[in-house]
Amino acid sequence: MNEAENEAKRGPALFDLSGKRAVVLGGTTGIGRALSVGLAAAGCDVVGTGRRLEPLEETAAAIEATGQRTLRQTADVGDRASLIALRDRVLRELGPVDVLVNCAGRIRRVPTLDEEESDWNSIVDTNLTGTLRGCQVFAPQMLERGAGRIINIASLTSFVSFHEVAAYSASKAGVAALTRSLAVEWSRHGVLVNAIAPGVFRTALNQQLLDSTPRGQELLMRTPMGRFGGVEELVGAAVFLASDAASYVTGVVLPVDGGFLASGVNQ
Repeated sequence: MNEAENEAKRGPALFDLSGKRAVVLGGTTGIGRALSVGLAAAGCDVVGTGRRLEPLEETAAAIEATGQRTLRQTADVGDRASLIALRDRVLRELGPVDVLVNCAGRIRRVPTLDEEESDWNSIVDTNLTGTLRGCQVFAPQMLERGAGRIINIASLTSFVSFHEVAAYSASKAGVAALTRSLAVEWSRHGVLVNAIAPGVFRTALNQQLLDSTPRGQELLMRTPMGRFGGVEELVGAAVFLASDAASYVTGVVLPVDGGFLASGVNQ
């Protein structure tokens, strides 16, 4: 077999997650659910978790339908003890965590002058401090083993401003900065830290806004591909960052946005 044939056979294996274990925090609805099931389809045992039992059960069933193992345990990124309990159970019943995805998030639209400090703190605590908690709880075992992947979920607002979502924008800019900081600290120890910045993806929560408001029309106009994304279109980026194909990629915030961040004048 020549070198070209060797490379062709090795190519798909670079993206194979067989034998790995992933935890997706905020992994039972929307983007998080898509990533939970997508990582499982790539061969990974996946625990997609969140605060509510019903979507957790549905996500666990979808993971099991791929032939992979999972656990049913709720967790809240605002509650460090629940994250520790989750980590310990995964280690005990499935094995050490190879991939952590921090996907829990909150958003609220309000003029900044009217933003209640309690709402600001709640959004920042979930989106930014919750990401930090996840990393602090799950990274030590990765660092001890000298191997691991962390994938944070950033946002278009990590780069550009959206009207009247200052708390969300500040928290997601912080996620991008935290991603780079942890990459600088941990990459030499084998733990690679990256983020995905989703563009505009249609979900049950935002469908009305996207289809029936001037804001939705502007978001569509600013997207050069001329359509909104489907959440399953984020899976490839997550599989890449979790796989051996990304063995020299760290500290990156990867946009998956249909060209939104490249957009200037589109007509």
